[in-house]
Amino acid sequence: MSDIGITALLIVSLFLILGSGVWIGLTLTGVAWIAMELFSSRPAGDAMAVTIWGTSSSWTLTALPLFIWMGEILFRTKLSESMFKGLAPWVNWLPGRLLHTNVIGCTIFAAVSGSSAATCATIGKMTLPELTRRGYPQDQIIGSLAGAGTLGLLIPPSIIMIVYGVSAEVSISQLFVAGVLPGLLLASMFSGYIVVWSLLNPGKIPPSTEQFTFMQRLYESRHLIPVIGLIGAVLGSIYAGVATATEAAAVGVLGSFVLSGLQGSLSRSNFKEALMGATRLYCMIALILAGASFLTLSMGYIGLPRHLAEFVTSMGLTPFMLILVLTVFYAILGCFLDGISMVVLTMGVILPTVQAAGLDLVWFGIFIVIVVEMAQITPPVGFNLFVLQGMTGKEITYIARVTLPFFFLMCAMVLMLWFFPRIATWLPAHM
Repeated sequence: MSDIGITALLIVSLFLILGSGVWIGLTLTGVAWIAMELFSSRPAGDAMAVTIWGTSSSWTLTALPLFIWMGEILFRTKLSESMFKGLAPWVNWLPGRLLHTNVIGCTIFAAVSGSSAATCATIGKMTLPELTRRGYPQDQIIGSLAGAGTLGLLIPPSIIMIVYGVSAEVSISQLFVAGVLPGLLLASMFSGYIVVWSLLNPGKIPPSTEQFTFMQRLYESRHLIPVIGLIGAVLGSIYAGVATATEAAAVGVLGSFVLSGLQGSLSRSNFKEALMGATRLYCMIALILAGASFLTLSMGYIGLPRHLAEFVTSMGLTPFMLILVLTVFYAILGCFLDGISMVVLTMGVILPTVQAAGLDLVWFGIFIVIVVEMAQITPPVGFNLFVLQGMTGKEITYIARVTLPFFFLMCAMVLMLWFFPRIATWLPAHM
């Protein structure tokens, strides 16, 4: 059978099994089994056992459940309430006023939670009722929250970065460092959009009812001390070179327990809920990673990545055209798969082509995270859309529509990253 025939068979098998309701991790394993049994001489059972064990026992992957656990603990604390009290006095004078708490709150919480959905849900629980009560427009509340919630993937620590680092064999610490400037820049673009929209629609923003002196703002900022301290402990230990990503994750878990205890929200039930929530989420991710690793191995045996890379290379695409094609490809893929599945499912095929084009793998990791962010707000499988649908009761098409401006801002960020690559590479080169 030709390469096109093999590819078509595997793609059809993938969507048939997915469409039947089988878990993604088991689907990937099943497609890999089909590929190895039909198109290679290697025994599929032996290969599957070795690959899944090797992936599951990876020390690098240890950081993932720890960061997830940290986010689950913080999700059950009073951290978000404290953040609102500390942020509100500083943004009240900006055009758009308290709408900026969505962006800044998500930016800050993203630095202690590697999950986009957790960031969106945690900040949303705080800002949705408060901003609605104060009369802010629903479309801007929901749109800015969905868009800014994706920063949980880009600003370290990031679950997607860990998954990509393991898949592409790239330093996770370098990826964490590389994500800082792009994350802050994208957050600034989101706030900039809110400013412009507010200036064009001044009558839709309720007037300010509170005035703060500079000293009052400083006093209210005391509520930000816990989260800033935790960020400093987690990221500072990485940037200072005293801890690996895994060790920093352990510091984050310990710090989140301390914060939870000091705030009085650490109880037996909360501990159990956080532990079980983290266990369930990590088991899902680990199953996907194991299945994807086996699929990558099977594709390697049948030579599909090499043939695809040769095909793309023969098309004569410039690196810029390759990035544009991949952006469209991942945006479409995001309509059907979640971000983690997108990364682990495609890396085995895409990486040889990317390396042949001479692209820096750390830079490419940041690019991947941004396009996966875009997928978080594309229907019908945008995780942030699901989170907000559950919190607001709005139709998912409505939520996707009001989030569209932030989707286009991410597209602009991809172009900026291409034309100014040092946005992602400068900081890792100087650490």
